[in-house]
Amino acid sequence: MYILIAILVFGFMIFIHELGHFIFAKKFKVAINEFSIGMGPKIFSKKGKDGVIYSLRVLPIGGFVAMEGEDDESNHPDAFTKKAPWKRFIIVIAGATMNILVSILIFFIITLCTPRFGTTIIYDFGKDAISDDTGLMKNDEIIEINGTNVYTAGDLSYEINMNGGAPVTVTVIRNGEEITISNVIFPSYELQGTTFGAPDFTVYGEGRSFSSVMKNTFHTCKYSVKSVWDSIGGLITGKYGLEQVSGPVGITDAMTTAAKTSAESFFYLVALIGMNLGIMNLLPIPALDGGTLLLTFIEMITKKKLPPRIENGIRAVGFALLMLLAIVLIFKDTIFLINRG
Repeated sequence: MYILIAILVFGFMIFIHELGHFIFAKKFKVAINEFSIGMGPKIFSKKGKDGVIYSLRVLPIGGFVAMEGEDDESNHPDAFTKKAPWKRFIIVIAGATMNILVSILIFFIITLCTPRFGTTIIYDFGKDAISDDTGLMKNDEIIEINGTNVYTAGDLSYEINMNGGAPVTVTVIRNGEEITISNVIFPSYELQGTTFGAPDFTVYGEGRSFSSVMKNTFHTCKYSVKSVWDSIGGLITGKYGLEQVSGPVGITDAMTTAAKTSAESFFYLVALIGMNLGIMNLLPIPALDGGTLLLTFIEMITKKKLPPRIENGIRAVGFALLMLLAIVLIFKDTIFLINRG
């Protein structure tokens, strides 16, 4: 049941993404040949009254809105390539925007249902705490970690986690005075070859109010975006390896685990994955929306369009590489789950 729920949610996120493309393609009167959820062989297909073929395909690893003239030359008056560049830009960016907006909505609902929120004021230290031995005290209000402002308990935990247990500089408000403390040390732990820091204290809470809900929603969304960029940066610098990247199988397993934990954990992960999907699709990589956006933006500036043959070739190479990566990740995640038992 949990696996089925995870697959349905994964499909829903893909549907939301493609729906964004579809809505604006319709709005700008682009001829649409097919609206598909999933890739590979068709499971179900039906032609609507609007002439669009609506289909469900076997592999839940993507989807597409097949617009006339998008992948080849077309003389159709309503072909995608016949539309003004700014209209094509909006159509392409609409998919990722829908994912991001739905994720923000889910984060807001989760926050709205939370009765109390953690602050950045230290309440007490754990039994094996070490940060109190290196400068922190009860009732300190932490406002910065290594120069980065923190406003909520989530901000605080994230910054401590990402510093990997290395000594950090912490700025606090103590007895009304701002104090900067150097070389504060937190406990650390290792996960899949990467070291993370861990808070060793509890914090005071604050009740639910309009301001606390909006503040925590904003910072949750902000750090979900930051986590995506930090992950991309970690992959580029070698901080993270391929074993720490999940494909559809790994994501489904993670959602299954979260669903067994609590509804809040499950929907938080759904929102986080949706934010990842939206942002990753905006990267300027061929075959992703970001690659098309880059070419469209260049066209808007230079007033010149790449020949369709070259543009389609670039997109085809990018798509092939993405499919190869997907296959590698599926294989890697499947082997991991088998070994896990």
